[in-house]
Amino acid sequence: PLFGTSISATGKSLYQILGVRKKVPHDEIKRAYRKLALKYHPDKTSDPEAIEKFQSIKYAYEVLSDPNKRAVYDK
Repeated sequence: PLFGTSISATGKSLYQILGVRKKVPHDEIKRAYRKLALKYHPDKTSDPEAIEKFQSIKYAYEVLSDPNKRAVYDK
């Protein structure tokens, strides 16, 4: 649903959600995703917003980790 937009439902870009710069290599995106996924995974935290945060993180990674989707998103 958010694919192709520069801003997510949270008001942040997908890069901001993962806490990375726009021109970072794939391995840095993967590292940021893993770190945040562990922190916000609903089974790992009692944060009431964990599910929403985790879904945003997962979506950002799905788009930015795929070179074709990332290229479309960056346009």
